[in-house]
Amino acid sequence: MISLVQTATLDGIDAVPVEAEVDIRAGVVRFALVGLADQAVKEAEERVKAAITNSGLTFPNGYVVCNLAPSDLRKEGNHIDLPIAIAILAASGQVPTKELDETLIMGELGLDGRLRPIDGSLNAALLCRKSGIRRLIVPEENAAEASIAPDLEVYGASHLLQVVELLNGSLAIEPHPFIDLSQSQVIQYEVDFRDVKGQRQGIRALEIAAAGGHNVLLTGPPGSGKTMLARRLPTILPRLALDEAIEVTRIYSAGGHKQGRVGLVWERPFRSPHHTASYAAIVGGGRVPRPGDVSLSHLGVLFMDELPEFDRSVLEALRQPLEDNVVSISRVQARMDFPANFILIGAMNPCPCGFKGYPEAKCVGQAACDRYGGRISGPLLDRIDIHVDIPRLKPDELVEAPLGPESSVLRERVEVARQIQRERFGESKTNSTMSPRQVRDSVHLDGESQEFLRLVSARLGLSGRVYDRLLKVARTIADLAGSPTVTKTHLAEAVQYRQLGK
Repeated sequence: MISLVQTATLDGIDAVPVEAEVDIRAGVVRFALVGLADQAVKEAEERVKAAITNSGLTFPNGYVVCNLAPSDLRKEGNHIDLPIAIAILAASGQVPTKELDETLIMGELGLDGRLRPIDGSLNAALLCRKSGIRRLIVPEENAAEASIAPDLEVYGASHLLQVVELLNGSLAIEPHPFIDLSQSQVIQYEVDFRDVKGQRQGIRALEIAAAGGHNVLLTGPPGSGKTMLARRLPTILPRLALDEAIEVTRIYSAGGHKQGRVGLVWERPFRSPHHTASYAAIVGGGRVPRPGDVSLSHLGVLFMDELPEFDRSVLEALRQPLEDNVVSISRVQARMDFPANFILIGAMNPCPCGFKGYPEAKCVGQAACDRYGGRISGPLLDRIDIHVDIPRLKPDELVEAPLGPESSVLRERVEVARQIQRERFGESKTNSTMSPRQVRDSVHLDGESQEFLRLVSARLGLSGRVYDRLLKVARTIADLAGSPTVTKTHLAEAVQYRQLGK
């Protein structure tokens, strides 16, 4: 008898369908697993045998052949244990095959039959919805994550026996409920812009960045507060909508980065890789391509401290995701595209020693400063919309400078500006991602503003890309001010954020 169980494997961050077929024949007792399986899947033979036997079920005597189709797709991971076990039990008559038609099964088996949590359960749930599969069975730790829609029945099981009883109809359990928490989810942050003394221009720049999704370069001496400011940016970003939380979670789930978190990821990502991190760790890659920090920061913040110290190849690789919001990883066998729509916050010293322009410390010299700044290419600087200087506070400012505004106040203004952008574009899109046509349609300049931009372009030598990005920042400043038009005042503020990148 031949049985078939639907399951899935991960191809990048997407789940692709896999069928576990089992045929049991009379003959020498043997288990054969075919279908381009990696080492972890091949080891499923011993786990499945032990789990079935130790659960009080019967492992069939004879020649057991398990095929994982399609045969030209490499199957990876430990989540195919359970579907193989169920396929064997179905082929031997211990599970009714009719219950498997509209069911997708994933799970890792322990030797005693217990089910262990897996990566990619949400990705499998998305596959079920796309393919019209109505029921998904996963380990109980993954049920909350996979419950993404009311029309998908998600069952969480803790043991192989539970799955067998569920399919046999002898166990009456309710599917895990779908609960839309997007409107009630409140994220508590341990940091707040209220902690920041002074640095009003830096706070203002990050407010604009949050409102329009713009990239920022913070330049200042050691200890001036660059990292402090950057770490507080997520506190003023709008909360994630349900579809955004699903998008973030599927990246973290596929990459194995959930770190024990149950359900969807509702926090805006904040990634801060060290400058010694490898290309694959930041951009993505490996023998089997996996998302890097640029994708793990999708819909959140990628903070790169000591920006000039990063490997040049890493910095240049940022150009594609900053322009297209996607990063492409090419290998001999395949090419994968990972989402990478993030706000880049770069931080750097004004020179290698960090004290250029400060009389109390001797700088290493102009030649060394030029080499240090030259590590960041012009094309990359062009893609950073806001350049802001973060000066060191003076002694009296350290004591007397007022604290910054509360993050909740800034977030309210940011959410209003984001709502204006949603109404303008009719989709979840920010000013930073406007196309040239959308820039023309959204920014109408009067004669005075046009003359002002003409003078600025001549003085700063703006490229076409920088000119468009300047208009995008000005549009965001106008949105924060509640102005339907972009005026010279908005343009003037946007221009001051391009002085360092001219």
